[in-house]
Amino acid sequence: MEAATATGRPRATARDEATTTAKRLPKQPGTPWWVWLAVVAIVIFCLFPFYWLVNISLKTGADLSSADLVPPHPSLDNYSSILQNSDFTRALGNSAIVALVTTALGVIVGSFAAYALARLKMKFKFILLGVVLSISTFPQIAIAAPLFRLWSDIGLYNTLIGLVIPYLTFALPLSIYILVSFFREIPRDLEEAALVDGATNFQAFRKVIVPLAAPGLATTAILAFIAAWNEFLLATTLTSSRAARTVPVAISQFTGSSQFEVPLGTQSAASVLISVPLILLVLLFQKRIVAGLTAGAVKG
Repeated sequence: MEAATATGRPRATARDEATTTAKRLPKQPGTPWWVWLAVVAIVIFCLFPFYWLVNISLKTGADLSSADLVPPHPSLDNYSSILQNSDFTRALGNSAIVALVTTALGVIVGSFAAYALARLKMKFKFILLGVVLSISTFPQIAIAAPLFRLWSDIGLYNTLIGLVIPYLTFALPLSIYILVSFFREIPRDLEEAALVDGATNFQAFRKVIVPLAAPGLATTAILAFIAAWNEFLLATTLTSSRAARTVPVAISQFTGSSQFEVPLGTQSAASVLISVPLILLVLLFQKRIVAGLTAGAVKG
């Protein structure tokens, strides 16, 4: 039985009031058609270069000189050719090792440095953070020649460790910059509660702070991996053989069947293959990337 008022009419329920309020609210206008048209145009503009790369990788012979949007005679010969190339597969392994080691060291060391800058009370820490970030602004060409001479003298030239060390010059500043903002957003009360329960400072950092900063750590790791995976200038300057040559350098040294032939097909196929891991990383962790990049943007 519905409750009745003094006049004998049934009392309005909460559902009825909510329905009435919803009817009174003005309807939100739909998204204009030109917005969707602009979105589609931007998506096509961004994806078309990669489609064209795939298109070229499926062409062989005379088809490479055509501008057809769809390959007239699609073939996987270019992919089978590069996968049978021992120099390319060796370079693929070198790139994976260098990128993974650079990412691991950058995230681990960067998290410690960022935690210190976010939590410890020290003078001039903002200046210190600015100095760290300014290192990443140095043009690589300015340090390539000095590193080449130094690495040749101390025996690090044409080695994988000789690539990891200079790669940290951009992986560490990136890690510190992103993680400082994330650590500042984590309440201090959580660490203090862990310390009261008997945890050490390192245990509080490892078991409390690190899990809460997982989006920032994932963002940092992915961006550092992409930067190390795609780096070309230092890799071509500090390597001279397949022992330490990375994928971007190996692709640039592909040769055609003759002296004057440009190997567009094999280079395009190799570029598609090395792009697949990066695309999968971004698709799998896109939510964490967005959360990490927007950390500290809004206070509250």
